[in-house]
Amino acid sequence: MTTESGRVTDLPMPRRLAEVAGLFLNLGLTAFGGPAAHVAMMHDEVVKRRKWVDDQQFLDLLGATNLIPGPNSTEMVIHLPFLRAGWPGLVIGGLCFVLPAMLIVTALAWVYVRLGHSPAATWLLYGIKPPVIAIIAKALWDLGRKAAKGPLPIAVGLAVFALYFAGLNEIALLFAGGIVVMIGANLRRLEKSALKGIVLPLGALSAPALLAAPFGLGVLFLTCLKIGAVLYGSGYVLLAFMRADFVTRLGWLTDQQLVDAIAIGQVTPGPLLTAATFVGYVLGGLPGALLATIGMILPSFVFVAITNPLIPKMRTSTWLSGLLDGVNVSSLGLMGAVTLQLGRASLVDPLTIALALAALVLVARFRINATWLVLGGALAGLLRALVG
Repeated sequence: MTTESGRVTDLPMPRRLAEVAGLFLNLGLTAFGGPAAHVAMMHDEVVKRRKWVDDQQFLDLLGATNLIPGPNSTEMVIHLPFLRAGWPGLVIGGLCFVLPAMLIVTALAWVYVRLGHSPAATWLLYGIKPPVIAIIAKALWDLGRKAAKGPLPIAVGLAVFALYFAGLNEIALLFAGGIVVMIGANLRRLEKSALKGIVLPLGALSAPALLAAPFGLGVLFLTCLKIGAVLYGSGYVLLAFMRADFVTRLGWLTDQQLVDAIAIGQVTPGPLLTAATFVGYVLGGLPGALLATIGMILPSFVFVAITNPLIPKMRTSTWLSGLLDGVNVSSLGLMGAVTLQLGRASLVDPLTIALALAALVLVARFRINATWLVLGGALAGLLRALVG
């Protein structure tokens, strides 16, 4: 086996592309359980079984995905085929991972649009939503423990949480938090004169007061493109950005519909960002589903292509590392605020509260797969319909 710039060259290109397509299509059909499960499955396949990269290369790639916007597991799916089969591998691997989930979610969205207001569907969604809230809360707790690297990041995360409810712009909060932690982490390296020149333009933090806007495919695509370009942290942070744009600013969705979108993304394989596929279909049919998905994933392809050659240098930069820590903890603050809002919309009676608490115990104590929790909630909702 020989390598060139870390890329395995032991097989002809057509064979490598076939390998990439087969592996990531299989993962796209079977990768349930969220980003952590996706990364674990990829590690098993490409490090242990196929030996495309070693453990250190895999960790370097995983670290690099934290330094750029976009969902981590999807970006790993783009990085690894790029190392194996170059630019064609980058495109084929990413598409093979996303396409199965996109098609499944589109089919479920078709059913939702036609049957979503039927009694059976209403009770089904009634039972699904509480476990989804519990799953998000558990992810928030796990990620928060890793992101809490000192008093300053914790304070920034709490400040972002509070300022979100004051109506400040979520993207400005995200990057302001990153800048604050970056400066704090490098404070000793700065001259006092340099610090005097740093002024945070607080006026930029105010959210634009937009009224409900008429739906348009172009606006849908550009909104998803913007979200994909600034989405840091777990795929669950997608909630904050989608709610800010589609619920609050544009008025195209309700909180209930947003939770339904996340629930559908949770029970299907592949990346959680296919919740955008669901939203796109609900709003604009098949064209909307396609444009929303492309807008959401396109930035990941671009960022991976740009940063892959720079990976060895990125995490060693104290400035980039501090910025990353601040952006991550800010994204968790946003995620926590939106989870609270969606919880109010989903936990509406003693049964839904009990379902959420039971799911939280099961996922935290026994590590039950999220898919089973959501299916269990659906069953509970249907039983509630039959009993009551």
